[in-house]
Amino acid sequence: MADVFQLDGFTIRRKLFSLIDVKFHVYDSAENVVGFCLLKGFKLKEDVRIFSGEDMGTQLLQIGARSVIDFGATYDVSDARTGERVGSLRRKGIKSILRDEWHVFDAAGSQIGVIREDHLGLALLRRLLGGIIPQSYDFQVGGVEAMRIAQRFNPFILKMDCSFRNTGTVFLDRRLGLAAALLLCAIEGRQE
Repeated sequence: MADVFQLDGFTIRRKLFSLIDVKFHVYDSAENVVGFCLLKGFKLKEDVRIFSGEDMGTQLLQIGARSVIDFGATYDVSDARTGERVGSLRRKGIKSILRDEWHVFDAAGSQIGVIREDHLGLALLRRLLGGIIPQSYDFQVGGVEAMRIAQRFNPFILKMDCSFRNTGTVFLDRRLGLAAALLLCAIEGRQE
């Protein structure tokens, strides 16, 4: 099985029938499951866990909200295998009403990047039309696109294609990229 952190791209798909918890599968380009994400229902603080497979034998990442129910919440990302803090992601609450925006921080707490919904006009149309226009996001590090996250059109199942950009001038920790993509699916995907 491929290591999800070595891939240049992957697809995230929300499991359709899940009563309480929200579940996502992460697929490589050959459609092999390389990750599984579980977001527990009825939690006051978001607690997202990413595993190597649906058997949940090996936990890879943990994403936890710093506070209870916060519109502009900050989520800390940790490597579950080493205990290392990878970084954090902060949703820009008020700005995200019109156009989703997240700020990205490294392990030391310095802002290294931003994730924005692709276009303000399309973002407004998505909100008016109830999510029938697929979302896409640009993940920039140091002003350079490091990752692209794009939703496939499907009225029933949320699917996001994620691809890292190898520019040679910017580095994005793949663990932080995967965590960001899953948070976008889990948090922003609720708006549909």
